[in-house]
Amino acid sequence: MIIDFGKLNGNNSVDTVINPRELFDVLPEKDDKYEEYLRDVQTEVLNKWFEDYRDKKDVIIKMNTGSGKTVVGLLMLKSCLNENKGPAVYVVPDPYLVKQVINEAMSLGIDVTEDTGDPSFLKGESILIINIFKLINGKSVFGTDNIKINIGSIIIDDAHACLDIAENQFSIKIPYDTVVYTELLNLFRESIKQQSEVGLIELEAGDPNANRIVPFWSWIDNKSDVIRILHSYKDSPDENLKSLMFGWPLIKNNIEHCYCVIGSDGLEISPKFLPIHNIPSFQNAHRRIFMSATISDDSILVSHFNIDHTKISQAITPNSSNDIGERMIIVPQELNPDISDDQLKTFYKEISQTQNLVIIVPSNYRAKYWEDVADMILNSKNLHAGVEKLKKEHVGLVVVINKYDGIDLPKSACTVLVIDGLPDVRRKIDKIEESALQGSELVLNNKIQKIEQGMGRGIRSKDDYCVVFLMGRSLVNHLYVNGAISKFTAATRKQMELSSQLSKQLRGKELEELKDVINYSLNRDKNWIKTSRGALVKVKYDPSVKFDERVIIEREAYNHALKKNYRESTKLLLNIVNEEENEILRGVTKQKLAEYLHFYDPIEAQQTLMSAVKDNSQVIHPIEGIQYDRLIPTDVSQAQELVNYINQKFRGPNKYILFVNKLIENLVFLPKTANAFEQAMMDLAFVLGFRGQRPEKQFRKGPDNLWSIGQSNYFVIECKNGAVTDYISKSDCNQLNGSINWFYEKYDEENSHVPIMVHRSNKFEYAASPNKDIKIINETNLEDIKTNLKSFAQGIAANSNDVNKVDELLKRYSFKELQFVDKYTSNYK
Repeated sequence: MIIDFGKLNGNNSVDTVINPRELFDVLPEKDDKYEEYLRDVQTEVLNKWFEDYRDKKDVIIKMNTGSGKTVVGLLMLKSCLNENKGPAVYVVPDPYLVKQVINEAMSLGIDVTEDTGDPSFLKGESILIINIFKLINGKSVFGTDNIKINIGSIIIDDAHACLDIAENQFSIKIPYDTVVYTELLNLFRESIKQQSEVGLIELEAGDPNANRIVPFWSWIDNKSDVIRILHSYKDSPDENLKSLMFGWPLIKNNIEHCYCVIGSDGLEISPKFLPIHNIPSFQNAHRRIFMSATISDDSILVSHFNIDHTKISQAITPNSSNDIGERMIIVPQELNPDISDDQLKTFYKEISQTQNLVIIVPSNYRAKYWEDVADMILNSKNLHAGVEKLKKEHVGLVVVINKYDGIDLPKSACTVLVIDGLPDVRRKIDKIEESALQGSELVLNNKIQKIEQGMGRGIRSKDDYCVVFLMGRSLVNHLYVNGAISKFTAATRKQMELSSQLSKQLRGKELEELKDVINYSLNRDKNWIKTSRGALVKVKYDPSVKFDERVIIEREAYNHALKKNYRESTKLLLNIVNEEENEILRGVTKQKLAEYLHFYDPIEAQQTLMSAVKDNSQVIHPIEGIQYDRLIPTDVSQAQELVNYINQKFRGPNKYILFVNKLIENLVFLPKTANAFEQAMMDLAFVLGFRGQRPEKQFRKGPDNLWSIGQSNYFVIECKNGAVTDYISKSDCNQLNGSINWFYEKYDEENSHVPIMVHRSNKFEYAASPNKDIKIINETNLEDIKTNLKSFAQGIAANSNDVNKVDELLKRYSFKELQFVDKYTSNYK
């Protein structure tokens, strides 16, 4: 006789119990790895959710990496199904993680599926496991214009990684070699030219740095033509237009509330905020749970997923945040600024002979730097195969390109992790916004979040450990000059503090001595383990949610604009403008205000934009243009000007050295680095006691850089550090000649100037007609500047308040006024 045990004690069935903690106990087919109990942190989170949060529409859960979030999420969704709150969906960033979640569910004995058409999912009997791509795209099986599949309960796991992908899904990317690109460029050519004639020339010449945003009035006024062009090709079989096919349904009804950025390699169309209502199944889900390890700023959930922040008072967290794995965090170039990247490369290669050492780099270009020592370089195509290999065996030195989240490297897969440089933004609109925000706290927060995500790749449980190195002048500058360490979450800050205490004993030491230090972690020294774990014992999660009031108001203004309530939108943004003290942010907000004003008062919109440019020269310029502000010479000596600059900008001489090291790192002949190079050239002016300006960027006319070197003397500088030719082209020559004429227009005869071209070569092509006074900073000259600048900065750090000593150093390294021309420039051929 066969007995149906499911009919016995029915109130305790795996399909009826709704308390997730009890549900875990009754799961009959759990893997032995769970040893019949949940971790304390898992129990704490599940109890809080079940008792206080489960009936709320939106819930935020914060748990450290490796603390068992996946098990928690699966138990929550199974509880929802048992409570008839299905169908239930578990969303992760990529297909690789789908497999991981499915494996975890199988270990628990919870029914799951990948098939959106599976009857057991549709009936609320199993959990659907998908990646974010399947949920958010213009052809989504869940529906766009209407609901095709209802969602009762949904978990977004690794929320920040999913949000980044969602941004891309709502963006349309059109390559340059398509008819769509050509038609849109022709449509907006004149408005781009009005913003910057040089910018249009660079764009059409194929300059990789040439990304130009279409002015909002031109985009809005030409809406009908934009729709006509995009609609004509939305169903094209051309693989290059695949983004249009999947993105068009998501933004077609709100195209006027998008930005369009045109670059030499293609164009991007992106919404100001994600119109998430175009995925109605997600928008209308009864329960939405957002899980993440590193959400320190929750505003992105408002900007991207339009959650109602007023309904969320706290996040669900464990009682203690000591569930994080052990990390020894070392910043070699802060301990000793003389340590070079090449020295670190050799050092890491030696370590990788016995350890799996993973280096996360921001770009393909930076990956090339490591090619000569890398045992494996992983990109999006071979990432997961590479990760599996690391988990199985010793590989050595492995480079991972721009992947700061979504990969697990437990135990021996990664015992040493290196974060090399600051993460790059990828979308064109992000590059435009980052430029306009000019290193503001908003930019800093985004980069720190990425860095912290990356730092978590090597520890996947409380018992895991990893040595983490942070390198790169820009990254170190952000951490220690801009105060970014305070932006980390509590547990990471505590580990940084412990590492900082350790660093005091290492300051000024050579790299070789660091080997003994990291061996305390790698060889599992008992005293280090005790100290490391003890540092985290009293660290508590901060359950409070942090929403940036600016983001909340801007999202509300966008929501009003979707309903054509533009006056409400402008009223909201005007309040931010009136309260904002930071000029950079105020200028950016005024531009956003002008965008909504244009719908009902175009004249007022242009006047507002005129005011915005006065606050922040990097925003879009009004139709009438703006008046140039002359660069006024200092009325003190060069040495005194430098002393004043250091005292005003830096909190101590060491911060000055870190800043100079970052500047030197950006002074390179390298394609696609023009903006960073030109900014470094302007910073160099101030670092030497001069004054600097970027007229072309700030006023849309003039040279890349202008230096006032004292009295009535100036350097007019054009930067072509991205050029790869062995000669200076006629076009580049004409640009500098034009800047010389610009100087004569803006400055009277009492002012003199030296025109300078920064270029690999000092030879003009035959067709060029260079001005007779032009000087060249070539590769040799630039290396001389960087070498002497490093020694100069060290001398300044030791004598930063002694004007006479500073003056001596300026003379010693030939950085005095016109001395600079004789020492660091060459004649052209």
